Amino acid sequence: MNGIDAPFSRPRRPPRLPRAMTVAPALVPRARSGPVERRLALLVNPFYPKSPHGSFGKHVLTPSLSLTSIAGATPWNWRVQFWDENLLQGPPPADPPPEVVGITVHLTFAARAYELAAWFRSRGSRVVLGGMHVNTSPGEAEPHADAISVGDGVKTWPAILHDVELGTLQRRYDAPFDRDYDGDPPPRRDLVSREAFLTTTSVIASRGCRNRCSFCYLATEGVSVPHAVRDPKDVARQILADRQPLAVFVDNNLGASRSYLRRLCAALRPLDTVWTAAVTLDVTDDHSLVREMSLAGCGGVFIGFETLNDENLASANKRGPRAEDYARRVRIFRDHGIQVNGSFVVGFDADRRDVFTTLAQWIDAARLECATFHILTPYPGTPLFRQMEQQDRILHRDWALYDTAHVVFRPKHLTPDELQLGYEWLYRRLFSHASVWARRPAVPSGWPAYFAGAYLYKHANQLWPFLIRHQLVHAAWSPLVELARRRHMRTRRRLQRSEPTTLSTAAVSEGVRSAIGAG
Repeated sequence: MNGIDAPFSRPRRPPRLPRAMTVAPALVPRARSGPVERRLALLVNPFYPKSPHGSFGKHVLTPSLSLTSIAGATPWNWRVQFWDENLLQGPPPADPPPEVVGITVHLTFAARAYELAAWFRSRGSRVVLGGMHVNTSPGEAEPHADAISVGDGVKTWPAILHDVELGTLQRRYDAPFDRDYDGDPPPRRDLVSREAFLTTTSVIASRGCRNRCSFCYLATEGVSVPHAVRDPKDVARQILADRQPLAVFVDNNLGASRSYLRRLCAALRPLDTVWTAAVTLDVTDDHSLVREMSLAGCGGVFIGFETLNDENLASANKRGPRAEDYARRVRIFRDHGIQVNGSFVVGFDADRRDVFTTLAQWIDAARLECATFHILTPYPGTPLFRQMEQQDRILHRDWALYDTAHVVFRPKHLTPDELQLGYEWLYRRLFSHASVWARRPAVPSGWPAYFAGAYLYKHANQLWPFLIRHQLVHAAWSPLVELARRRHMRTRRRLQRSEPTTLSTAAVSEGVRSAIGAG
């Protein structure tokens, strides 16, 4: 089947989904009621089922920065441990039971978080629930915990542990995101296995986002995360301290303040570290800024294009360039040696049956190195959810399926089945041999890293559970990271040759490194 009907044909064979990637590890019933280990805190990232359509590898790119940041705020007289169930090492350790267990809760794995909470509470542990779902639905979470943390967990966590020591634990702790961001302690990356992830150097330089897209969690009623930034010298120190060749910024939008991004690039440039970040496409308004990003080590950007339809952008309250200008701006990044991973949402009200083939053809023509797709999902509490609830378009409230991989509302110009099939087809089309070939770099020297990355990322999906379980993720990615680093270093040298000569590179590097150390 060809043309706009191609996405709606069902595949002859459904994608394989290993049990380890879809079923949470079993929790052993309580065998005995041993004493809890005093002043031991365990931080848990619960298991969540993986979609067979994307890459299993994307779930082990970086560790949870929210939990390692909480660990960094743990008082000196407490021991703290970290456990991520998605590393396929089994359920969290509970012998002896920790005195306090902190569990992060996301909408899609709330049920697993509550199951873990009940399991630890039956063993005598005090359970604290926090995270985005607790911030948006505290009333739902509160019955499952001894205490909940709403808002800034880095601020509430020390107070919670102090009250546990005194025997005065409260049911709820609230803290707005209003403190000096530079006052946060660095994350405890030492708690995380370096072999279990692509890189342990996940960093955040800015907090919040200046956009208020109607479908975004940050637009949820009652959630307020003002934009704030960290001292660039502190960010550079964190990256240096972790000694990894690749850093991943997890900011919502690292380019929200262009003046700050320039200062950050100046601090990162001497490090010779390659990094990736999410930015908005309007960063390309200033070619010199894109150049500074590349010279500072930026090898890739994650761009939320969302849609190729300007009507959809307006309805979502998404500010930025018009869709007709996307391709030109992608070329600006590519001219500076920066790869583009595009993020797209399907199911907007202006989307019709041709949206899937149009999007796939555009991605090939623009030669995006990679892309991710999401079904429009009205998260509870967002303007989009309220709108669809008023229009009686919400199909159900099974939060586990609000994962952007399932249709949970009634589309305007598509059937739910068409939207689901079209989404799944986009992933098959993106990772087809024809599409991978069409999007290859123009310069053959970039082919080894590109093709190796494309095929490891998705076509090795059946291998990923083995790599994850045996903590071979870092080893598998390392040769590709080195290839990408060398490619980017060639680009930096090309850009440097066209720079006006001032101080020598060695003198600049030494000066900035000294400033970082002195700060």
